[in-house]
Amino acid sequence: MTWSAVRLAAAKVGPTVMFATRNPIPLINYGGHLGLTFPALQFQVAWISGKQIRGPDYKRPAPWPYKEKKYRWYHEYFDDTLSRFDENTKVVVVDGNIAAGKTTFAEELAKQLDMHFVPEADMDMRYINDYGFDMRTLDPLLPASCKSCDVKTFYENPSNENVPEFQFQMYKLRYEQYIDALAHLLQTGQGVVMDRSVYSDFVFLEAMVKFGYISKPARNLYYEIKNNTIGELLRPHLVIYLDVPVNILMDRIMKRNLPHEINSKVLTKEYLETLDHYYKQEYLKQISKHAELLIYDWSNYGDVEVVVEDIERIDFDRFEKHDPKLKDWRIDDRWEWNGLRRTFSNMKYKLMSLFGIPNLNVPELLISAEDYKKYIDVMENAPGNKYAKGFNKDMGDKGILFKMFLNYRDSQKVSIP
Repeated sequence: MTWSAVRLAAAKVGPTVMFATRNPIPLINYGGHLGLTFPALQFQVAWISGKQIRGPDYKRPAPWPYKEKKYRWYHEYFDDTLSRFDENTKVVVVDGNIAAGKTTFAEELAKQLDMHFVPEADMDMRYINDYGFDMRTLDPLLPASCKSCDVKTFYENPSNENVPEFQFQMYKLRYEQYIDALAHLLQTGQGVVMDRSVYSDFVFLEAMVKFGYISKPARNLYYEIKNNTIGELLRPHLVIYLDVPVNILMDRIMKRNLPHEINSKVLTKEYLETLDHYYKQEYLKQISKHAELLIYDWSNYGDVEVVVEDIERIDFDRFEKHDPKLKDWRIDDRWEWNGLRRTFSNMKYKLMSLFGIPNLNVPELLISAEDYKKYIDVMENAPGNKYAKGFNKDMGDKGILFKMFLNYRDSQKVSIP
């Protein structure tokens, strides 16, 4: 059996959905999963190119050293952003339920498309500092309201008082990661393949609310923050969803034998079914209005090379000027592209400041002044936290006396909250 990718045009619902099936066409109704009815099938033309089409001699322009050097307005005159773009300058997001096989697939897909792989965001991004010190080891010194909480903590103890803060931090980390992905794309011209993204984060929030792990006032604040932040980003060109039945997901979770998963109070059949529901009934319907969507039955995994062939059939340039799909990327003005490049590279701190919405009506997200003072005292004296990166003599930094400036990308990192 070979995989066949088909474009399914929704008759009444509106969004266009790409679906891949082991059956060699036709497939008319996918209502069992998405609640959509499709009257017709139409193949699409390729634009993204895999390595085999591009050939071994393809070379893109030398990347701008955006991690060390700002892209300023006068650089636009000799390093235009559009001059770096090629057919693979695109954002591809791989999504799916827990244990669907996203990470392995996304890594291989990035290699096949010669794109930059962005692993799934996790709390290590917050808790492990620039010197490799894990601040979770300081929990015994902290009050309960300030102790760390990551996915392992959540799976083992979903009633932990810091679980709501954990989910808010995950949205924040995914948002920051997406900014970095856009900065990479605009500064280098290289496309990115992401393992999940900020756009599907709400799926986990909704499941946590349903099971009582997060309150409805906290949910309301989450969407207030989301509405204040998400519009600043450029939505992905393509979302690939790996669909796996819940019973197979449960089996895979048991086989990978991670103690915090197999003994989890969270990862029940009902919880995974809830995630599945919000993915298919909410997220996929929403994102397919703005991005191309490929859905694969990944029960027995699949061939990444065949997926690449399916991607190569998609014509990303077929939409009209006012079509909402891929509208974020239909920018004709080269100076606007250069401005976006500066925004996502130089001004991440301004985008992150949009999270500053008061949470006074959500007590589970508040800590007392006394607890916060204890937290700051512990964190600021942790190894590598006393001074900015590069200025900590006790961590082996040298030449401190002659350093006059911070690396500008380091200075934009979100400080210890």
